[in-house]
Amino acid sequence: MTLDAGTITAVAGVGLAAGALGGLLGIGGSVVMIPALAIIFGAHDPQSQHLYQAAAMAVNVAVSAPAAAEHLRRGALHKKLFAWVLASALVAIVLGVLASDQMNGVTLRRVFALFLVYVASVTLAKLIRGAPETPEGHERVTPLRGSTVGGVMGFAAGLLGIGGGVLTVPLAQTLCRLPLKACIAVSSATMCITATVGAVMKLSTLHSHGYRATDALGIALLLAPTAVLGGYLGARLTHKLPLPAIRTVFAVLLLLAAWKMATQHA
Repeated sequence: MTLDAGTITAVAGVGLAAGALGGLLGIGGSVVMIPALAIIFGAHDPQSQHLYQAAAMAVNVAVSAPAAAEHLRRGALHKKLFAWVLASALVAIVLGVLASDQMNGVTLRRVFALFLVYVASVTLAKLIRGAPETPEGHERVTPLRGSTVGGVMGFAAGLLGIGGGVLTVPLAQTLCRLPLKACIAVSSATMCITATVGAVMKLSTLHSHGYRATDALGIALLLAPTAVLGGYLGARLTHKLPLPAIRTVFAVLLLLAAWKMATQHA
């Protein structure tokens, strides 16, 4: 893995973009980081997907923390929903990592590509429908609904190395009928804790795929500084900018990344 000046700059740029989108949309940024790392460093080793997922999971901690702090400062966090989502997500992310470690890297990369297509399709469908924001006072926050959101978030995060926010935010909106910004805040706050647990588990099992934990941490250290900055800026922009244009660019980028990952040869 070559780390010349151009590569380091490219990885830092990926961290900034992933952090900004993570803070803006309540996601961990892995949907940007993982395919970008596969493009920068290549995916010739069938097991490299595990390496990139481990690095991204470690960075998700850095991305979510400043974003969650900003949402909390602005009073956007629904604390009751957060507690229920977190409890089930912690159990589910352990199961997700265990399932991920049983999969071949090539298969895992293609599953991830399909996931990117799904996320892009849902994002574009929402833009086309122009669904109105859920007004305050219509919430349906119950232990079952919150636990369902957390379970889906945690398992997907562990399996695919993502923060889980790309599923958590729309699912929480649908099941719990909360405004978008409240769902983003819950997602970011939950991710601070689940990403830590998931990253530790993934790093501890990375040797079974032919890599050391230090390999992933080295990549994470290149991504983290700009990702933290991006996460902070993105979280602030959530409360200032309309999201349709950002979501459109996001969806297009995901489709391009999915195509690249699906067509890369092992």
